[in-house]
Amino acid sequence: MIKEKRIEEFEKMAFGIFVHWGLYSQMGRGEWIMHQDRIPKEQYRKLQSTFTAEDFDGTMLARLAKKAGAKYMVLTTRHHEGFSLYDTRGLSDYDVMHSPAGRDLIAEYVQACRKEGLVPFFYHTTLDWYQPSFENDFDAYLDYLYQSVEILCTRYGKIGGLWFDGNWSRPQADWKLDRLYGMIRRYQPDAMIINNTGLDDRGRVSHREVDSVTFEQGMPALRDQNGKYVASEMCMTMNDHWGYGKGDFHYKSPGECIRTLCLCRKAGANLLLNIGPMGQGAIPEMSEALALCIGEWMNLFGEAIYTGKPAGIQGERDDFGLAGDEGSVYLFVFDLGISGNENVTVGKRGSRLATFSGIHQKIKKIQWMDNGQELSFMQDPEQGMLTLHATGFDYGCQYVVRIAKGSIA
Repeated sequence: MIKEKRIEEFEKMAFGIFVHWGLYSQMGRGEWIMHQDRIPKEQYRKLQSTFTAEDFDGTMLARLAKKAGAKYMVLTTRHHEGFSLYDTRGLSDYDVMHSPAGRDLIAEYVQACRKEGLVPFFYHTTLDWYQPSFENDFDAYLDYLYQSVEILCTRYGKIGGLWFDGNWSRPQADWKLDRLYGMIRRYQPDAMIINNTGLDDRGRVSHREVDSVTFEQGMPALRDQNGKYVASEMCMTMNDHWGYGKGDFHYKSPGECIRTLCLCRKAGANLLLNIGPMGQGAIPEMSEALALCIGEWMNLFGEAIYTGKPAGIQGERDDFGLAGDEGSVYLFVFDLGISGNENVTVGKRGSRLATFSGIHQKIKKIQWMDNGQELSFMQDPEQGMLTLHATGFDYGCQYVVRIAKGSIA
């Protein structure tokens, strides 16, 4: 099966940062607050008059994503509230140009991504709580949506893709996707087309032009590829909200995020990890710290994340292997302990044996990627079995998932 180049390049990026930011961020109660609290449109729109974006710095955001090890970013150009962070060029006055910010934040975002070597993607809602035509003249609304996306496709240069969200709100409707996707292909032939299928329909290919299926807040699985090859991507919040939640302290640990990233790659999927900036664009300290911690791990093991591909290498429990480029394999070992005095080490201590199946090539050497230590192992290539003596972490370290690189003879 032929894998289109844009899909191949997308899979190589492996890890991206999602950014949910809009008027709702000023309330600090999540991105669905307009709908959740049934706030009238006239009242909600008052948030536009206080949206200064004075703390938004596209370069700082892009640098943080880069330090985290991400290769691409996806920013909400317009979320379900209907407010646009880009210049809609007269299409609507419900946009950033008609707020105190008075500047095209998407243009700043794109410029910052390119400066830092990241690929910019655009999230765009298809569900709209603000536009009356969404409810009372759907064809007119689809024209409005088409013109909105056309602006994004023609005003910002080459982009990585469009990430749509909201078709699940009207599953029986004719969204005229042939027309919308056809326009994207004309203007941005190398752009990924992604349309989130929501929490209840993860992993479904919703249209023949879709390039990646989505797994919102759910672990992806290896897919049987029938017809066109498509990528997979899991999107996940750092806490329990996509948009900024001032009172949401339920952050995932760096370890949980690292485990999730690794298990996504086991399934051949990307991970898109979300950050919700505060009302005027500042990044919450917890989000920044979590991203930087993941970046430290990626500095050690990123090669395996970016280049490793599923190859049917299975381990015990969560352990698994990926095939690397140029005659190598990557062995992912979970739940190792720390080598140290039993009075200070917590939980499982030290080394263990890690057995893998599905490795039929003869391996000549295996080393930890973090320190280069060569590891002893036993192998039966004919049976595809390999048992690795996985040494524990040095005292002072706990990488959550440790990866060894094996060289094929």
